[in-house]
Amino acid sequence: MPEDSQIDMNRIPKHVAIIMDGNGRWAKLRGQERSEGHRAGVETVKNIIEVAARLGVKYLTLYTFSSENWNRPSSEVTTLMGLLFDSIQEDLLLKNGIRLKTIGDLNKLPESLREKLDKCIEDTSVGEGMTLVLALSYSSYWEITEATKQLAAMVCKGDVQVNDISPELLSQHLATSFMPNPDLLIRTGGEVRLSNFLLWQSAYTELYFCDIYWPDFTKEEFYKAIANFQKRERRFGKTSEQIN
Repeated sequence: MPEDSQIDMNRIPKHVAIIMDGNGRWAKLRGQERSEGHRAGVETVKNIIEVAARLGVKYLTLYTFSSENWNRPSSEVTTLMGLLFDSIQEDLLLKNGIRLKTIGDLNKLPESLREKLDKCIEDTSVGEGMTLVLALSYSSYWEITEATKQLAAMVCKGDVQVNDISPELLSQHLATSFMPNPDLLIRTGGEVRLSNFLLWQSAYTELYFCDIYWPDFTKEEFYKAIANFQKRERRFGKTSEQIN
């Protein structure tokens, strides 16, 4: 159970998304290589996965590697790919009944990583607890472009009329179609932007920004984000009187 008594266990967000920012700056402050920050960040990932599952979060989406991250120095990309491979802890997921899913342009990932991901996804598919979603080689620009291509092809084939295209139909062709939109999106590291992450899905998501670098984001900080979320009134364009 959470140590923060302000959390209402009956109002836990169903879907939490996280932009895990600040690994490199965390390492730089300590006079270390950026790779050390990424390694420390992996430990935080494990802790937050367990905490979120224990709280009853149904979907946890982690912005693990963006499409733009491919533009980083090749040595850092190689390190990140290796860490990703090592961080896929199937035992941890199975122990907590967690299902693994991925979103993104996975064709760009190394074959060995794709194979390990596929195996973990299959092995954890029986889980009845939280769904962990790793956004890998992902960006909203890529996702929306792909969905648009699919709809355009359907129009060309005559399967769909242009006037049939709606926000709901487009949503069905996004990589995230299997889960609800995020209730809460957390970004660590002090930056206040979405960085091409779940742009369509976050239209009415509650945003929470904090200055703490990801390796220092503890379960207590996660509780703070949840408590902050629970203080907000979610109106979705309506008035307070309409929702109360």
